[in-house]
Amino acid sequence: MISVLSRLSSFYSPYVLGVLTVGYILGELGHYLIGVTSKQTAIDLDYGDIACQMNTTMFERTELPEQCSAVTNETSCLALDINGTNYCEWNYNGLGIEYQILAGPTFILIFTIAGVFMGVAADKYNRVKMLTVCTVIFGIAIILQGTVKKYWQLVLLRMIMAAGESGCNPLATGIMSDIFPESKRALVMAIFNWGIYGGYGIAFPVGRYITKANFFNLGWRVTYLGTGVLAILMAILTGTTLKEPERKAIAETNMQDKSGKNGNLWSVLKNPAMIMLMIAASIRHSGGMTFAYNADLYYNIYFPDVDLGWWLFCVTIGIGSVGVVVGGIVSDRIVAKMGVRSRAIVLALSQLVATLPAFGSVYFNPLWAMITLGLSYFFAEMWFGIVFAIVVEIVPLKVRSSTIGVFLFVMNNIGGNLPIFVDPVAKQIGYRGAIMIFYAGMYGISSILFLITCFMLEGKPKTEENTNKYDKDIEANTRHIQGHDNSVFTSDEVPPYNNNLPVILTNNHLKKINGTDKAQIRESSRL
Repeated sequence: MISVLSRLSSFYSPYVLGVLTVGYILGELGHYLIGVTSKQTAIDLDYGDIACQMNTTMFERTELPEQCSAVTNETSCLALDINGTNYCEWNYNGLGIEYQILAGPTFILIFTIAGVFMGVAADKYNRVKMLTVCTVIFGIAIILQGTVKKYWQLVLLRMIMAAGESGCNPLATGIMSDIFPESKRALVMAIFNWGIYGGYGIAFPVGRYITKANFFNLGWRVTYLGTGVLAILMAILTGTTLKEPERKAIAETNMQDKSGKNGNLWSVLKNPAMIMLMIAASIRHSGGMTFAYNADLYYNIYFPDVDLGWWLFCVTIGIGSVGVVVGGIVSDRIVAKMGVRSRAIVLALSQLVATLPAFGSVYFNPLWAMITLGLSYFFAEMWFGIVFAIVVEIVPLKVRSSTIGVFLFVMNNIGGNLPIFVDPVAKQIGYRGAIMIFYAGMYGISSILFLITCFMLEGKPKTEENTNKYDKDIEANTRHIQGHDNSVFTSDEVPPYNNNLPVILTNNHLKKINGTDKAQIRESSRL
């Protein structure tokens, strides 16, 4: 029985990661569904821009005597036909400033403000219970979004959803950092934060094909109802099967003030390395959000005769997830050689390589657009998990979750709100040009900023190898003197020493008094 329980306990950590990741995926699915269902939602709720657009798959774009998008008034739009068959419609297209506000600022405003409070609370209260409540909140909000009748109701419910989802990242990150060792940290963070792209990728087939299936005559609404119900089920699973882990100090390089003491939240946030990391992450996040909010609409407008729903799903879920895992593994492997700085190097190189293919994904026709998008995604999606692995390694334990909350506040306010400028820029230089600037352009800028951040972070201490060797020699000598191995145990009693000399235990070190020999034992955190 004991052996069975022991084996089951070995699966607990992966199980926690699985539950947290699935819950995050559902939250992000609810977040990004609006980008795929926007046209149907706009038609139903009367918001956004009205334009001439292709309304049939009977013809290919190359067969059309005149492109629908070239017509700017309703009369001319409805007059376009081939052999008496109209191929254009004058209707809401899902774009416009109302959509950009709905997708970005209304969600980000609440998400970021609530995220700061969630981060502070996570440092003091039970994170599992808080995460359960947060999941229930955003689950209910997603369900109610499937019942709205007015635009303002959708705005309000997205705000409530944002409040609930704001706790997912700081709470789950704190839980995972206390469960998994440093050697797996970047990979674990990458897998969890892949939930953003998992939810975003799943939104393409769910938003497109379930809406078209029109189950129960509900159209786009059933996608929200189903997602919300699944989120409630994950909340129940989180609250009943997960336990609050013991909090551990894991920082490799705690940021300290001038006196050498661990810094408070303010001293951590004003550190130049943290500031530059925030700016770089914000710019990179802006590129990702621009594509996430506009990908489906962009490809529908420029390639209305080509169904790219499953292509987008495969690229974001398949290739994107491989990039996430590879980034985590590479970062974890080389961090032992170069310290936390190596993670920033991986960030800079991955975003630089992803930039050119990102331009290609909005420049080429469908086939090459998907090929270059896949190449870009492989490298681009390495970033999120590595960024938060850096954050949890360079800040003190007592302000870890608070720092993550503030970090997300800054990153999401900048990165989440910059895409609102896509609409006015698109009206000046075209939708494609605007996407290139705010999507691929931001990738390139972020790679430069991550490289600058690299030089602000500490590398691997030069004396660490010698120190480890010295510690091992001393530990071996100590074991020989004591006669038995107690190096992984601690005791409240003072152990005896050779010749009955007294020994004191201070700061996990054993020191011999009135003698020349000194023995040092490091307390092991892994039994």
